[in-house]
Amino acid sequence: MSTGPVRVFLGEIRSSQASFSRLAKLHVALNACLFDTIEVDFSTCPWFDANMSAALGVVFARAADNIKTIEPARLRPDIEKILSKNSFLTEFGFRKCLDTHGTTIPYQRFAIAEDRNFAEYLNSHLSGKDLPRMTSALSARFKNSILEIFVNATIHSESELGIFACGQYFPNKHRLDFCVADAGIGMRRKIHKELELKMNSDQAIKWALQEGHTTRKGSVPGGLGLKLIREFINVNKGRIQIVSDRGYWEFSAGRETLTRMDLGFPGTVISIEINTADTSSYCLRGELKS
Repeated sequence: MSTGPVRVFLGEIRSSQASFSRLAKLHVALNACLFDTIEVDFSTCPWFDANMSAALGVVFARAADNIKTIEPARLRPDIEKILSKNSFLTEFGFRKCLDTHGTTIPYQRFAIAEDRNFAEYLNSHLSGKDLPRMTSALSARFKNSILEIFVNATIHSESELGIFACGQYFPNKHRLDFCVADAGIGMRRKIHKELELKMNSDQAIKWALQEGHTTRKGSVPGGLGLKLIREFINVNKGRIQIVSDRGYWEFSAGRETLTRMDLGFPGTVISIEINTADTSSYCLRGELKS
């Protein structure tokens, strides 16, 4: 006799190390379930940063890839509204809610070869979100740097489940958060596979962040695509977070945090937070000479 779907609970999800750890714990719980249908209960989730939909999408996609049906349930009305606005819940049968204030950067899952679609997605959805003033040249370079993050994810992750993206503008908090995630093998395993270098997950992130370090072969440039973004975030007083397997790295207020989580996230996430209260005007260094 059927006993119905098994239930697992999701706690508060913000752009924080604690929340990435919760998502890693959720992944382990979903992976351990033998049931075909699993109900993810949001009743213990009082807040969900909408940009984190990309990371949650990875966890759900991993479970679905193991022939499991995921059913989000018991969402608070405010959380259901925001996750319906950004289209995350629509694939689970929820009705899409109109984004009347234009604060969402919709949740979207891209195939590996869809870099052109991702570029169009950035151009369409980053405008009108109160980004600090940039010259047209810097604005183009900034978007290209985010595109490079996407391209590097398609190359390094070896993910057959695609790349996940989502963002959210929080006008009252003066911040714009944007997240790119993949369901790939992670930095540690990729570095070991290509270069036979053994290191922990946190050290793998540190290695990948060093200029000139890449797992690509030949003279093709590599890296995470974060050089320009990191320079901008430093002046802007924003934040960057990287999670890969058990590794967690954060850059904020000119300081770096590197640590190891208890459980592994099933892929890699790069999250960027831009301070929209920044009234500075930005340009490329080369433009200062002209």
